[in-house]
Amino acid sequence: MLDGLRLALTTLTVLPVKPGRVDRRSAAVAMSLAPLVGALLGLALAGVHTLLPTGLLGAALTVAAGVLLTRGLHLDGLADTVDALGSYRSGDAALEIMKKPDIGPFGVAAITLTLVIQTAALTEVGPWAIVAVWATGRLGITLACRRGVPAARPGGLGALVASTVPGPVAAALAVAVAAGAIWAVPGRPWAGPAAVAAVVLVLLLLLRHAVRRFGGITGDVLGAATELATTLALVALAVG
Repeated sequence: MLDGLRLALTTLTVLPVKPGRVDRRSAAVAMSLAPLVGALLGLALAGVHTLLPTGLLGAALTVAAGVLLTRGLHLDGLADTVDALGSYRSGDAALEIMKKPDIGPFGVAAITLTLVIQTAALTEVGPWAIVAVWATGRLGITLACRRGVPAARPGGLGALVASTVPGPVAAALAVAVAAGAIWAVPGRPWAGPAAVAAVVLVLLLLLRHAVRRFGGITGDVLGAATELATTLALVALAVG
């Protein structure tokens, strides 16, 4: 459990935690703890957002703080995944595009639009919604690593974490995140859980498409799932 917690913190945040054992057993724990790490990130960002000026400036600085706390790792995965999907290639050809160090026009557009949408949506939500959103974003990692979803490559982060989370555990965590989102929209206790449920549905469709196009998940797909889930949850709560 301790090794898994260390792996979750070192993989999903910039915290200088001493790494422990890294294997599929610790990976299963780490990927299961991803929503909890997301909630902790959300608490930190909610505190930052509360201290900053209201409006676009405060929202933009909060989004920037979120990028710093995660080293922009998920945004990089989003760009690589979108570039591969935008190429209309499949299998090894698509995976080769994801491995390239440069970012194509699809990736640039994806990062730009994601940051803009997140910033705009943050101007419309409160602190508890931020916690719920970042927990939902990391729930995307847990769902991507549930058993039955293969790795696209024999090596790398995807191979280490793919199919490590039991299905019932992933389902229970999704329910827990949805329950925690009850207070995300004041006066509308149904809005938060509904937003989480909608995000889960979209994520499952994305993962199904990734398996069809790439043969499974990669570390980049995990990043894309995180950013997509975070952005969709923010938008849903902002309008809900």
